[in-house]
Amino acid sequence: MRSFRLAPFMVAAAFALPAWNPARGEVPHQPEAASGFVARPAAVAPRAMVVTANAHATDAALAVLRDGGSAVDAAIAAALVLNVVEPQSSGIGGGAFLLHFAPDGARVSAWDGRETAPQAVDEGLFLDAAGEPMAFHEAAVGGRAVGVPGLLRLFEAVHARHGRLPWARLFAPAIALAEGGFAVSPRLHALIAEDRFLARDPAARRLFHAAGGTPLAAGATLRNAALAQVLRSVAEAGADVFYRGDIARDIVAAVAAGPNPGRLAADDLAAYRAVERTPLCGAYRAHRVCGMPPPSSGGGTVLALLGVLARFELSRIDPDSAFAAHLFSEAGRLAFADRDAWYGDPQAMPVPPARLLDAGYLAERAAQVRLAESVGRAAPGSPPGASSPAAAAHAVELPATSHISIVAADGEAVALTASIEAAFGSRRMVRGFLLNNQLTDFSFRPDGARGPHPNRVGPGKRPRSSMAPTLVFDPQGRLFAVTGSPGGSQIINYVAGSIVGLVDWRLAPDALLARPHVGSRNGPTEVEDTPAGRSLAERLTLFGHAPALRDLTSGLGVIVRRGDAWMGAADPRREGAAAGY
Repeated sequence: MRSFRLAPFMVAAAFALPAWNPARGEVPHQPEAASGFVARPAAVAPRAMVVTANAHATDAALAVLRDGGSAVDAAIAAALVLNVVEPQSSGIGGGAFLLHFAPDGARVSAWDGRETAPQAVDEGLFLDAAGEPMAFHEAAVGGRAVGVPGLLRLFEAVHARHGRLPWARLFAPAIALAEGGFAVSPRLHALIAEDRFLARDPAARRLFHAAGGTPLAAGATLRNAALAQVLRSVAEAGADVFYRGDIARDIVAAVAAGPNPGRLAADDLAAYRAVERTPLCGAYRAHRVCGMPPPSSGGGTVLALLGVLARFELSRIDPDSAFAAHLFSEAGRLAFADRDAWYGDPQAMPVPPARLLDAGYLAERAAQVRLAESVGRAAPGSPPGASSPAAAAHAVELPATSHISIVAADGEAVALTASIEAAFGSRRMVRGFLLNNQLTDFSFRPDGARGPHPNRVGPGKRPRSSMAPTLVFDPQGRLFAVTGSPGGSQIINYVAGSIVGLVDWRLAPDALLARPHVGSRNGPTEVEDTPAGRSLAERLTLFGHAPALRDLTSGLGVIVRRGDAWMGAADPRREGAAAGY
């Protein structure tokens, strides 16, 4: 794809920031709002590096690596700890995507532990009696949106292939924390206090609230004996204990109980399998970027966004300039237009991702970027051999997820993004763990003016995701970076932005994460509401943007090679930690 060399873009006028009206519904609910911005310097280590969303999880992963465990072992141990200390974001009641790099043979593999829809669902799952889409929380709270959890089957499959330490060893840190207790973090306390649905579930109310019904205070000790027992059972007998027998029976009963019941059956749990898929890989500059294939739209949309940006020599542009933000936002508009029209369960997609990432097609898309003004709202394209694109999906993806990045001493790497969807998922708790509401990632409307949508609900289907665990390789083929983030559909912009910052501008990971987020999901140009973000938003109006200042709560975990060492940084917007040896 031909690159343009760009002269500095000069402007002489200044404009006021346009009015932004939350009453019009422009502001998405942010159930995992920022914990407060706490700058954290990057960790530097010569051999191995871990970045997770919580220091307990980082410590657990490092201990596994020091004991001779693989990067997969460390990721499993960290994710299980996060289920205990960050229960609102991920856990065994949800699913995950995992990208793995094996230095022996330089092979990248992609593992799909996404939840599946029960066999009893149909396309009207999220339509009301009048055939209109339900309000989000009417659909999400309760059993209706619970998909078959995939996390433990994913871990079982990837551990069988790449694990070194015994399965039970990986559960020990999480069991110890669940039994012995941990101090409730300020973030967890705030999320419990803000959630208006959580206390409706008796088990969740008992776990997360004090005797008088008040939310557990920051610093209070939270013990979860029920979860510890489930984890011990799985550690001793394997994932079948979860997917068959008493635990499965209790999951099915919880989904069917109360208002807004779901349609999950015991056979759905027993039949679940994690899937190894071929990763999506493509070039960005001289680097190779690998991400998740469908049912995640994350890998493909990140590659499409980068493919549009490849036309422009960003290294010659000030990273803090409005021009750089303009180009990034316009690339996002084009990439998200295609995402909304074409992506869904891989069995339902009318075109394979390869056609959406075809170099000639991306060159055509990139040619639509205007240097001096925003295109506004981009239309989806028609990749080679495709029919008319579907109408945009009617789906809501909320930013309650967690990401883990790990590089082991032998060069093995894992990028793992796990989720239960909204904060506290469906607000249904079973034996100490929360069930997901991932089925709300399907399009609530099964079709539109152009016909059926590839992300429509269907029996056994996997809902479209934006999770984007990503591995980047340098021009010599060496592992260069590991990245990923929570954040709902905003994940795509967060991850693409991290790659641009590392590859084009050679930013240190902590400096990268301290910058205000900017991007577009083919709606308004979203700018993080910080002092630097507000200044950037004002300057973006010169390019015809109508910026929306928002709380863009990423949770990026970034590891990058610098010389002979690894640098790792956790997002300052959350409670993560980076450490290595």
